[in-house]
Amino acid sequence: MPTSLVERRSIDVVPDDERHGSAFSQFTLWLGANLQITAVITGALAVVFGAGAFWAVIGLALGNVLGGAVMALHSAQGPRLGLPQMISSRAQFGVRGAIVPLALVIVMYVGFFASGSVLAGQAVGELTRLGETPGIVLFALATGVAAAVGYRLIHTLGRLASLICALAFVYLGARLMERADLGALLADRAFELPVFLLAVALAASWQLAYGPYVADYSRYLPRSTSARATFWWTLAGTGLGSQWSMTFGALAAAAAGGRFTGHEVEYIVGLGGAGLLASALYFVIALGKLTINVLNTYGGFMSLVTSVSGFRGQAVLSQRARAAYIGGIMVAGTALALLGKDSFLTSFKDFLLFLLTAFTPWSAINLVDYYLIAKERYDLPAFSDPGGRYGAWRWRALTVYGIGLLAQFPFLATHFYTGPFVGPLGGADVSWIVGLAMPAAAYWMLARHDTSHIPDRTILGTEPAASSGGGARPHADTGASTTAGSGPHA
Repeated sequence: MPTSLVERRSIDVVPDDERHGSAFSQFTLWLGANLQITAVITGALAVVFGAGAFWAVIGLALGNVLGGAVMALHSAQGPRLGLPQMISSRAQFGVRGAIVPLALVIVMYVGFFASGSVLAGQAVGELTRLGETPGIVLFALATGVAAAVGYRLIHTLGRLASLICALAFVYLGARLMERADLGALLADRAFELPVFLLAVALAASWQLAYGPYVADYSRYLPRSTSARATFWWTLAGTGLGSQWSMTFGALAAAAAGGRFTGHEVEYIVGLGGAGLLASALYFVIALGKLTINVLNTYGGFMSLVTSVSGFRGQAVLSQRARAAYIGGIMVAGTALALLGKDSFLTSFKDFLLFLLTAFTPWSAINLVDYYLIAKERYDLPAFSDPGGRYGAWRWRALTVYGIGLLAQFPFLATHFYTGPFVGPLGGADVSWIVGLAMPAAAYWMLARHDTSHIPDRTILGTEPAASSGGGARPHADTGASTTAGSGPHA
């Protein structure tokens, strides 16, 4: 077990003697990551764009369950492989071909960093009395430092945020109910399919966007950790945290009416009071956003390293190189936040729906390959070898991914583009359903008979005994599936 708080590993396999923790850590991490202001805004969007509070809450719940289940299936890969999530995409797309979905993943991280910095910058600016722009910059610097420290601090932040933010949301919920009549807010039962499906899509996109990095935060769990335990604790944390925040956001937006849009942070803090209470709530908002923005920065760092290493073959980084990658994500996200802070709500809604379009085909291909084609058996050293069993480019998966992207456009409804099938469906956006179902079926039909590259069991190969490069140890996996594991180890 590592003794240093600062993480040494990047996209290399985590050896068994450095594994620690239990599956319950996924619950506290994802609960804390979702009890935050951006999730509140996501829930509010369903009401801002036309849904009544009653059907908005139900639609958000359905989206969180469906998207959260897909996200949790990715989380269960972490203990088995001991690798960041996007490295496993090389088994489907090729060592270099994986850069295609990775490019979109990096856009996602920068975008979420920017959107989180806008909201947290408002809170930090109020807390420090420096204003929004200095608040965004200060928040970005804190995010970069925490991401550089790495895995252990990230989980510590998750535990801290899950407790503090839960208490804050209980208090804010009680204050909202004092100001608004819950019965009146939920009395409007008029059902409109397009805005209901928008609520489902907003929540599903929120969850699916975690897919490309969720295993990054379960990869240090012992290899014997039950896949079922990892799945259920992840789903419980992300489902409860996001639905709690989004329900609060939907009810707050319904109660506030036009006062909410453009003044989201001020309105929510105003529910809690003034003076010290307001300062405490600004701190809670900043803490919640710090937790998730560190995840985004860390995930962006992993994705950049994965992209570059596909061509350079490098898996181990120096601390200086690690800081440079993280600094690049931080600078890009901060610049985007400063440029887009004045048109946040509309831009963020379209950004979420864009992410949904980009990641549903990737998620479908990755999960079908992992659970149904390879059946959890991968050659991990081959992930770094373009001449190995997975090759540089796997055109079958890349073709299915491209078709999956294109197939969604006729069903897509955003501010800047509306597909031809949206009108006949009454304005409903069902692109994410198409983006999951079609690539999953196509990849399964094309790949199920091509199994010559799949090993009999997971191959771990040789790994460095220490970051200094001294010595090597052979490892071999002796089990066929983590699903039948003996349970989480503390």
